[in-house]
Amino acid sequence: MLTVSKDASGDFSTLCEALEALSNDPSLSREIFIKKGVYEERPEIRLSHLTIIGEDVQNTIITFGYGAFMPMEDGSKRGTFRSYTMLIDANSVTIKNLTIANHAGSGEIAGQAIALYADGDKLIFDNCHLLGHQDTLFTGPLPPEAKEKGGFTGPKEFDPRIVGHQYYKNCYIEGDVDFVFGSACAFFDHCTLHSLNRNQSVNGFVTAASTPKEEAFGYFFFHCNFTSDCEKETVYLGRPWREFAKTVLFECHLGDHIKKEGWDDWNKPHDTVFYAEYNCHGAGADYSKRSDWIHLLTKEEAHSYRSSVLRLFTFAFQPQ
Repeated sequence: MLTVSKDASGDFSTLCEALEALSNDPSLSREIFIKKGVYEERPEIRLSHLTIIGEDVQNTIITFGYGAFMPMEDGSKRGTFRSYTMLIDANSVTIKNLTIANHAGSGEIAGQAIALYADGDKLIFDNCHLLGHQDTLFTGPLPPEAKEKGGFTGPKEFDPRIVGHQYYKNCYIEGDVDFVFGSACAFFDHCTLHSLNRNQSVNGFVTAASTPKEEAFGYFFFHCNFTSDCEKETVYLGRPWREFAKTVLFECHLGDHIKKEGWDDWNKPHDTVFYAEYNCHGAGADYSKRSDWIHLLTKEEAHSYRSSVLRLFTFAFQPQ
């Protein structure tokens, strides 16, 4: 196991240094242990079959502060997809007990500011904290085309759009506008989704899926906790970034910050998106006020859907 430490007691002083050593010498261990500390860096993980373990999620922090509004050296804006703190462009990567943060600030000041750009298959995040404001977690791949010229400028702009499977277990994810977004098939298992207060009539949107048309599943939230310090009924559970967005909540707790309508359509057709809930509870789970295009699953439908998702992930994460 390789060790990263700020006090010179490890093999490397930054995660970036450890990743560079691995890329130069494939014989080195593919397991990295990071000791407590705040590491101001932007690691790019392009090595598959890699495990990164933090010593303590509260005190082992990878952080940076790039936002979409910030200028590049040529004077152009950085844009959303060059704002990340950590990029994962690989398969079979596991990260445990680590905080990944973007401290650029609110969207009004910094624009979109990604903490984790995760694009790959068999990605596992266990007991991680993902912290930011707007666009905290991007679950790649990108949609096929950007709606504005240069909208996808970044490391994966011209790469094939390959939908991977991502598993988030016991994670804490914090942000305000669209702070979980993208096209991946992602399973959120007993996670906390915390909406930050912008002191506006609409404080934000938890999710903004862009599930490809051909994919049966998008985001699946299982026994998750949606929390906030926002005013009552000021946050939407999600809105569709693209026309075939799919997001399902299964037995989640919804705080009173969730709007009675639950979801916003973002001017997308109601017959192409799939937003569904089953047996959620809390003040934000007032199904009597949900928009009529939201699917309120029966017990049979919900358990069939859950079984299908579990089968998919069990198969996807089988050792090759």
